[in-house]
Amino acid sequence: MKHEDGKGAPFQVPNTFRAWDGKGWPGYVPGTLSKYPMVNSCFNEESVEVILRGSHNIGIAMATPYGLVVPNIKNVQSLSILEITKELSLLQQLALDNKLSPNDISGGTITLSNIGAIGGKFGAPIVNLAEVAIIAMGRIQKLPRVADDGDIYSALIMTANIGADHRVMDGATVTRFCN
Repeated sequence: MKHEDGKGAPFQVPNTFRAWDGKGWPGYVPGTLSKYPMVNSCFNEESVEVILRGSHNIGIAMATPYGLVVPNIKNVQSLSILEITKELSLLQQLALDNKLSPNDISGGTITLSNIGAIGGKFGAPIVNLAEVAIIAMGRIQKLPRVADDGDIYSALIMTANIGADHRVMDGATVTRFCN
């Protein structure tokens, strides 16, 4: 799928992990981080204090021929969905070419891992140091569900598993963030 960047220049939209409708995870997370700022914080070991971060720098875990990398989209809270998608596409290409800079892979505040892209359904994500949360999203599956009236229907279901630093937030906060 190709789009224009508003200046007439076409660019290729990646086929996975699109931020296309505001509900895609990279586009959805900033609003939720604003509502639950502890998820966008870090824990300082030396001073034993929580530091709330102003920028939403969302790391995107990517499997490459060179290994797993987690570049991050900086200041997502200030970007449009189109800008997020363009930045994601650029980071994916840099990762595939093994050309990510130290700036590309540092400063993340939360990580998203799309384990569904490689067929995963469930995961046990481990928090990257300096961050306090990571979300692993499983593949979308068509599964049977039962309606309130007892009728059976099919629904598209995706699991989301979150790993969190419990020195900073409790399970109830994590659950509310995910909901």
